[in-house]
Amino acid sequence: MRSISVLIKPVSSLCNLRCRYCFYANISNLRAIKSYGIMQEDTIKNIIDNTFEVLDNGDRVVFAFQGGEPTLAGVKFYQYFIKYVNKTKKNIIVNYSIQTNGTLIDKEWCEFLKKNNFLVGLSLDLLKDIHDKNRVYLSNKGSYEDVINTKKLLEKHKIEFNILCVLTNQIACNPNKVFNVIKETDIKYIQFIPCLDDLYCEDKSEYSLEPKYFANFYKIVFKLWKNELDNGNYISINLFDNIISLLITGIPSICGIIGKCQPQFVIEADGSVYPCDFYVLDNYNLGNIKDNTLLNILRKPTMYKFLHENIQKESICINCNFYRICGGGCKRMKNFMYIDSNSNYCGYKDFLMCNFNDLKRIAELVYKNQIPK
Repeated sequence: MRSISVLIKPVSSLCNLRCRYCFYANISNLRAIKSYGIMQEDTIKNIIDNTFEVLDNGDRVVFAFQGGEPTLAGVKFYQYFIKYVNKTKKNIIVNYSIQTNGTLIDKEWCEFLKKNNFLVGLSLDLLKDIHDKNRVYLSNKGSYEDVINTKKLLEKHKIEFNILCVLTNQIACNPNKVFNVIKETDIKYIQFIPCLDDLYCEDKSEYSLEPKYFANFYKIVFKLWKNELDNGNYISINLFDNIISLLITGIPSICGIIGKCQPQFVIEADGSVYPCDFYVLDNYNLGNIKDNTLLNILRKPTMYKFLHENIQKESICINCNFYRICGGGCKRMKNFMYIDSNSNYCGYKDFLMCNFNDLKRIAELVYKNQIPK
């Protein structure tokens, strides 16, 4: 059984917030065309037709929607998408996910998301003062309370969701506060997303994560997380889950965690396809889904070059005991969770050195089904 993921940008870079660290605002500003507007019906049909063309009965596809703010497309956009999927698909398993800032979700959205079994990624920076400083409307008003209300709505409608927290230096300096919020608000699934500097920038921003802060944050959070685990409370934290999965299967469950890019299909609103969400740039354009199958796109020289780009290995990596499971890490995140500016310290190595034996033990227990996840 094959499984693929197609990441769709239904409203391109359009958004009702102006988050101070938004990486996609930076990416879109580097293109000749900043925004491609809202995706049209012919593009939807081409995405679905070309996806199903490469799948057989029993295969699985995840259609993931991201922005910008994808809910700006409106419920009717997604109703049309799903109607066409149901009309077109063979015996293929189809799952849906959407990443949202949560400010536009209402009862109608919740009824739709529940009916169609969407997994929702809800962006929330956990600490109110930091969230309201960074995740703001055009008026500069913070969005924390609106997102918390959406979290309550999702819970009320029993919609499956993950919290997505951007791990800035400011958040990383408050691991105890962060974990207390996770417990107090009964968050069961959370992903911490390292905050990156703008692509090709010369100066480091105040928000972008530094390896030493990455390591300190996760070392403290791991101890708190392990205490909860020892008391029978498994909280899904993305990094820990992925390391455990890698130790069990040897297969990465997220792109870049072993230092090798996996083929991605990121489709902008006009149908243009790109190999990675971090590189939706003109020079990485793989062609348009209206003119190419996914298989043709996978075979494009630009895709091959992107996947096999030679990244220089840092000297600190050469004799590292963890290089076999890290491979130098994701090239876009290299200087934020891995190697510092002096090239003599790795935050990921620091974290693993402190916790690898515990992670191996937990992986063994998960493998034996002695820890329910």
